[in-house]
Amino acid sequence: MRVVQLLAADPADFETHPVEELDLSLTGIAGDRHAGASHPANARTPWHPRGTPIANTRQLSFVSVEECADVAVLLGVPEVDPGLLGANLVLEGFPKLSFLPPATRLQFPSGATIFVTEQNAPCIHPARKLAEAFGQPRLAALFPKAAIGRRGLVGLVERDGLVRRGDAVRVIAPPGAVSQRQPLPAAALL
Repeated sequence: MRVVQLLAADPADFETHPVEELDLSLTGIAGDRHAGASHPANARTPWHPRGTPIANTRQLSFVSVEECADVAVLLGVPEVDPGLLGANLVLEGFPKLSFLPPATRLQFPSGATIFVTEQNAPCIHPARKLAEAFGQPRLAALFPKAAIGRRGLVGLVERDGLVRRGDAVRVIAPPGAVSQRQPLPAAALL
C-alpha cells in the first residue's frame, strides 16, 4: 500500500485540498478542521451531551483509490474526488481498506504512525458535496448506501512525523487480528 495523495482542510470547510506533505503531530494536522486533542461531542457520539469536550479519535480520515472507484460506479459518476469526502490521505493497493480493524496501525517511512479508531460512516457533508459537484441532487440520497463499507477509516496520530506522496505504508495488525472473522491478508501482516 502506498500514499497517492495528501489533503488538508481549513477550519471553515469540510472539503480537503491537496498539499505537498502532511506534518503529523499528536494533535493531528496543524490547521486542519479535524485537528486537536479534543473536540465537542456531536451526532456521532450521542452518549455524551452535545458540545461536551471529548477525546478526538477522528484527527484524520483516509480512503483507498479502489473504494472511491467502487463508490463512483455505484453512483454512476466518473469518479469520486477524495477531497469531497474530507479525506486526508488517499492510499492505493488495499481494496478493502475500510475493513482494517480498529487498533491497526499505519506506519510511514518517517516513523509517523496512525492508530485506526473506526470505520468512517457515510455522512451528509460528503453527500452534499458530491451532489453539488455533479449538479445531481439525487446523489445526496444515494451516497450513504453506496459508501457503506467503502468510506475509509478514521484515526489519530500515535507518533508524529512527515507523510509524503509515494510513501510506502506499513500495516501493523492489532493483536488477535488473524483469529477474527475477516483476517487481514498475509501481505498486510508485518
